[in-house]
Amino acid sequence: MAFGSASREGHLVIGLESRAIRTVLRWQLVATALLAAAAGYVAGPHGALSAALGGLVSFVAGVGFAAVASLGRADGAGSVVIGALRAEGIKILLIVLLLWLVMATYENVVVIAFFGTFFVATVLFSAAAFVREDG
Repeated sequence: MAFGSASREGHLVIGLESRAIRTVLRWQLVATALLAAAAGYVAGPHGALSAALGGLVSFVAGVGFAAVASLGRADGAGSVVIGALRAEGIKILLIVLLLWLVMATYENVVVIAFFGTFFVATVLFSAAAFVREDG
């Protein structure tokens, strides 16, 4: 796994300092902007905002993952696994909370735009495993 294979000073390189993570976060923002523009064209302002919120849910969860992962130690296989699981747990918690928050508070959410963009951004985040760290 490219984003977790190296270490710097005993820390996992899957945090925000990881080239792979920064790359996929950028991809998420670009995809979110494009899908928000398309949803805005098709469904108007609520479509654009819904798509933007869907992408941002995944983006914020990805940033949370990277922040928690960067706190993990790379002392051994066990600590790497624990750090990765902790980061994934935070990501899932953020996703659930943010999805609930949007659905509970935004009356005019365009569901297809919201969840569609969320799905695309989430799949893009998983592509971090395929981004090379060494430029």
